[in-house]
Amino acid sequence: MIHITVNGSKVELENPVTVTEFLTSRNYMLTRIAVELNGAILPKSAYSATTLTEADTMEVVTFVGGG
Repeated sequence: MIHITVNGSKVELENPVTVTEFLTSRNYMLTRIAVELNGAILPKSAYSATTLTEADTMEVVTFVGGG
């Protein structure tokens, strides 16, 4: 098991996954979010090449339109 923190909540992963795999499995719209991984903004181009590892901390921010 891999343990990470996402938006302040502990999450257990059975297997290593990429950021893209994690986000799509939780129905995030990749075009409407920004990801901070371990204190640094992760470029969208790096989502599929970045594998989540033990004790990673990820913040996912969703853009909301309105006016």
